[in-house]
Amino acid sequence: MTSAARPPLLIACALRIEAAALRTARGGGAPDEALLRTGMGPRAAERAVVRALGRPGMAGAAVLATGFCAGLLPGMNPGDLVVAEETRDPRGTVACTGPALLAEALARAVPGRTVHTGALTGSDHVVRGQERAQLRATGAVAVDMESAATLWTAHDHGGRPVAAVRVIVDAPEHELVRIGTVRGGISAFRVLRAVRPAFYDWHRSLLLPRR
Repeated sequence: MTSAARPPLLIACALRIEAAALRTARGGGAPDEALLRTGMGPRAAERAVVRALGRPGMAGAAVLATGFCAGLLPGMNPGDLVVAEETRDPRGTVACTGPALLAEALARAVPGRTVHTGALTGSDHVVRGQERAQLRATGAVAVDMESAATLWTAHDHGGRPVAAVRVIVDAPEHELVRIGTVRGGISAFRVLRAVRPAFYDWHRSLLLPRR
């Protein structure tokens, strides 16, 4: 099946800097990829995804949420990657499609970078201090403000492949309020710019025959 024949891929991110990293990715995007900047926070993500999925040609589109996140596990570093096996928010849990395939594609795209997998939880605010430990106790490995809302909205608007990939910019030993934030932010930006080809590989793999 050609790329023109399969449903498109909607790549959703929240921030201007995240969109800039993705737009300047090596090789750019594939013809059947659309990049959506939702704005910050779960409500903005929900509204933007509903509008995007309602456009002509978006029926059955796969949806991938991406951008930066806060890591919850000790030992995480800025520039590490998180592949969600599921996303969580107060409404429930959404299982992600092909997280192992996505993690493999990311490892090829950025060799040497650590790729974490696990539950990605949603928040409506920046998480700090003790709250980070509380979320870690639920079994989540990372938190951000838009992924869970993006995937819940996509799931709620018809069965479709969904995924979330986040780059850690803030971690237990590397909180944003500390010295070194700029260095961590630059590292995360470069990683996000490098991984867009992995999104294409994941999207293309969705329709390959399984053995």
